[in-house]
Amino acid sequence: MPPRRLGPDEEAVWSRVAATVRPLAGRPRVKPAPGPRVAEILQPRPEPPKLSPQALARPVDGTTLDGGWDRRLRGGKLAPDRSIDLHGYSRDQAYAVLSREIEDAALAGHRALLVVTGKGARDEAGGDRPRGVIRASLPHWLETPALRPYIAALRPAHPRHGGGGAFYVILRRRR
Repeated sequence: MPPRRLGPDEEAVWSRVAATVRPLAGRPRVKPAPGPRVAEILQPRPEPPKLSPQALARPVDGTTLDGGWDRRLRGGKLAPDRSIDLHGYSRDQAYAVLSREIEDAALAGHRALLVVTGKGARDEAGGDRPRGVIRASLPHWLETPALRPYIAALRPAHPRHGGGGAFYVILRRRR
């Protein structure tokens, strides 16, 4: 597995740390590659799209899409633009990751996201009560004022993309 690339904020921090390091005696000093300035990283996010009160009143999982979208989703013919895997995160961490990824995907112009939540494990006592906290929370998170303006619809994923443990989140078109 190749090492992951540093994000812009990590690059900025690393360049500041690398600038404080002194080379060993007798070795030449290597200049770090120029990274983005902190001001570029901390730029405020653009405003989310505006929605009419009627659009805000409709739940994300009940929103209608045109027939082409629904046929592609049901048939598993949709190729998601981005995938977000929320396995292994706590509920709060998963919400933070989801929020950041949805905002980034919307800014990049993506339309279809695959959000993998997992089906949730059964409780240890052998009962039938599922514990899929992230899976159960996803529709509520997408209804929050911070995320709702970006969301066009929420649909269950096709079995090829995770079935009951994943969802398609369709983002609104940028205007």
